[in-house]
Order: sequence, then structure tokens, then C-alpha cells
Amino acid sequence: MKWITIAALAGTAVLCAGAAGAQGVDFSKVEIKTTDLGNKTYMLEGQGGNMTVAVGTDGIIMVDTEFAPLHDKIKAAIEKISPLPVKYVINTHYHGDHTGGNAAFHKEGATIVAQDNIRVRLAAGTTNGLTGNKTPPAPADAIPTDPYLVGGMKVDVGGRTAQVGHVIDAHTDGDSWIYFPDANVLATGDTFTRNYPNIDWANGGGIDGMILATEKYLKVANDNTKIVPGHGPLATKVNLQEFHDMLVTARDRVKKLFDEGKSEQEVLAANPLADLDKKWASAQGLGTGATFTRNVYNSFRNHD
Repeated sequence: MKWITIAALAGTAVLCAGAAGAQGVDFSKVEIKTTDLGNKTYMLEGQGGNMTVAVGTDGIIMVDTEFAPLHDKIKAAIEKISPLPVKYVINTHYHGDHTGGNAAFHKEGATIVAQDNIRVRLAAGTTNGLTGNKTPPAPADAIPTDPYLVGGMKVDVGGRTAQVGHVIDAHTDGDSWIYFPDANVLATGDTFTRNYPNIDWANGGGIDGMILATEKYLKVANDNTKIVPGHGPLATKVNLQEFHDMLVTARDRVKKLFDEGKSEQEVLAANPLADLDKKWASAQGLGTGATFTRNVYNSFRNHD
């Protein structure tokens, strides 16, 4: 039997990252890697955001769906885990590398759960804060069918419970985190990644919200929690603490320059995160040192 109850849980665009991440990808060569997290819970990695799968007695809860062209490969990977259907898809945020497969799974019977701002942004389309490029509205079948407004909700399938919580104005304005207490697995979406994160300040994101999100996760997690980040390898509470500390350092350094009246170009020229780049910057894409610095700066300007 499946059911959803709404509850206030305790404590609880830039161009769509999916479009940017999909450029030049040969999806025919992408393989889906599955990691067993214990108690019939799994992390799936492919091309795009990480996914989490929890198997109940009569169905599956799935967190995020990556890119649309990978649906068949993702479904095949899930079928190796269990023959049961995916009954619920929970989206951590609206970006296409996390929601691209929504429509296909919905057509196969899955209910799509998300914070309501995800529904709004997928339905309306979004604009890149740095370039002005526009992402069109998503197909109707990709739009969340069971949105929640505030606090969070619980999703139960066949004895498995996913506790879903909302963090405000972090990676976007519609971020959800998902905790499976019986497996001690926490899925964070892009509010926690293993490199510099993208901060989608044009669609509600901000550095302060990112820091608050990690502080919430640090209270939920313990030393044995398996943390599925939005991107990158499986993580621990130690990794999460390091990420939090990096965010605080970056926020304080860029905020000081912002408060001094420095322009975006002046801040970039000052290169205030040079020492952090060695550990956290990616070589290209949305996680470069320059892009992260711009996003931190603009999150102040956008929320000021």
C-alpha cells in the first residue's frame, strides 16, 4: 500500500545545469554505476546528477532522474536491483540533469514529488542569470504531480519511508533533501557537491541558503551516514563539514569585497578564492573558480 502524508518535519537559472552538462555528451557511451548503500538502498551515477533508489515490498522510491536520453539505461540498472515499479520520483531541484527523465518515469506510472517552486519553474521555463539564455518550459509529463509548499513531507512505499525537507534559497528556491532513516542515507541534490557548487541565484539560490542547508544536514547526519551528493562520489559527514567550511570562507571573503563596493570584475581580478580553487574548483563547467566567485557575488547582489 502506498501513501503520502504532508508533515512539517522537525528542523525542517543560470541556464539549466542539465542543458550545460549535456552539451557534447554521447549518451550511447554512458554507463550507469550502482553502489549498494545497505538495506535495499542504492546510489546510481551516470551523466548528470546522482540518483538514489530505495526498494520497498511493493515498489520503489527514486530520487532524481538525470537526462531524458538515459531513461532506458537507468531503468535497466534499476531492474537489476528489483523488478518492482518506480512508484515515486522525488526531485531535489528543477535542473534538467536531475529532472530530464521525469516524463518517461511518469508515463510509466510514477508520481513526481517536489517542492512547489520546482513545479513553477519547470512549467514556466527559466533564464540564465549570467548569460540571459532561456530554457523553455518542460513537457507536461515532466511537471511534478504532487508538490508540497512548506516544511516537507513523507513518502512511504512498501515499508520504506523517505523524509523530504525543503531548504530555502540555497542552490535554487525549490531545493529538497531526502533522508531514508532505515538506511541512514541522505540525498542532498546540488546543495552539496564534491566540487564548487553551482548557485542558481537568478532562480532563488544564494550562498547563505547553501550554508544553512549544510548546517541542517550536519544535524541530521552522524558518522555512519552515507551522503549522496548532487554530483561526485559518495560522501561522509567529514566531507560535508569540509564543504560547509569552504562555503563559509568563500562567503566571508566575497562579502567583504562586496560590502567595500567592489564590482564583479574587481572581485574576479582580486581572486579571493585562489587557495580554495586547488581543492574545490573543477577544470570547466559551472564549478570553475571564476564561475563560483561570480555566483557568490551575485547571490549577494540578487538578495541584497
